[in-house]
Amino acid sequence: MDKNFQIHRLDNGIRIIHRQVKSTKLAHCGVALNVGSRDETLEQQGIAHFWEHMAFKGTNKRKAYHILNSIDAVGGELNAYTSKEKIHFYASTLVQHFEKSVDILSDLTFNSSFPLKEIEKERSVILEEMSLYRDDPADAIGDEFDEIIFPNHPLGRNILGTIDSVKSFQQQDFFDFLEQNIDTHEVVFSSISNLPFEKVVALCEKYFSHIPEMRKDRTRIPFTGYTPITVERKKPITQCHVMLGAESYELHHSKRMTFFLLTNLLGGPAMNSRLNLGIREKYGYVYDISAGSSAYLDSGQFSIYFATEEKSLNKCLKLVDRELGKLRDKKLGVQQLRSVKQQIMGQIAMSGESNLSIMLGMGKALLDKEKFETIEEVFTQIQNISAEDLLEVANEMFAKDRISTLIYRPETKQ
Repeated sequence: MDKNFQIHRLDNGIRIIHRQVKSTKLAHCGVALNVGSRDETLEQQGIAHFWEHMAFKGTNKRKAYHILNSIDAVGGELNAYTSKEKIHFYASTLVQHFEKSVDILSDLTFNSSFPLKEIEKERSVILEEMSLYRDDPADAIGDEFDEIIFPNHPLGRNILGTIDSVKSFQQQDFFDFLEQNIDTHEVVFSSISNLPFEKVVALCEKYFSHIPEMRKDRTRIPFTGYTPITVERKKPITQCHVMLGAESYELHHSKRMTFFLLTNLLGGPAMNSRLNLGIREKYGYVYDISAGSSAYLDSGQFSIYFATEEKSLNKCLKLVDRELGKLRDKKLGVQQLRSVKQQIMGQIAMSGESNLSIMLGMGKALLDKEKFETIEEVFTQIQNISAEDLLEVANEMFAKDRISTLIYRPETKQ
């Protein structure tokens, strides 16, 4: 790991990872917890995300207004997100307000009081959020595709939960969820600023060291038994929305970086991706078409998404199948391979210009891998990928008999 990234562990198990960047006037910091929606029981569906919202609604020493105003009042940003395996609270301010951020983040992470009135208000907010996502077929299809890839498993459940579960949560449910899942040895405070490491550690000692050590003997349910399936739904929409994909490599799999490179070639953000050139640019059948992958502790998923007129649907499906077939059947040439690697390294380098993104990645990486890989280490992994490696992975992941398909079709007009 780069010597510019320094790590310290408090006596209660909470780890600190910091990168000093002398050229910046901003301080980005966050608390990453190895807790997510996959850690919920059936009855708890959506409570991790609900807690993320409620953390801003009051603590043992601050009301909601004081939490929200504390960072905004100095021109900063206080935010959070919930994923399948993580919850992350984070703040960005001018460096002179860094201590305020540390104080607030410690308080809302570990001292949430879950006021009864705020629970009722936020319940309505989340139900509105659920309606918003359901009304957008591009979002709704992604959530349902998770269920298809990971049926009857926590990874397949909607992070927002269900209407019934969100309506059912009471104050004690939040305290119970935290008691069941918070492990201080699975908590990381990450930061990037021009402050020296010693100053960051001192402030973390001040605001985090009083938190009692918590250990949890928690085992996540592994996913097994993926079965490809094709599902069609009628929706009140004007276009067909389509998602194809399958289960893929888990987080620590030796082929994950190769697959990352392959999916970027297939349908990454660049305009010269295989899917964009072969379907949008050549035929004009879609406005946007993309491919991507997600990796979890013990499994993963890749997907291709596009929307098109119903009359063009079958043509698009055949063209997607053709592009997958090309990657399965034909090895990249020397120049093609070099170009693919240069492209993804450039994309990674540009994303690395964001200190906020790096800070968030530092916390996640320390929880997942016990280290943060530098851009040089990532580039070395990419450079070591061969055309044969890509061909092998394409045949494993893109085999015809393992692809699932979910299609939303417009309802037939009467």
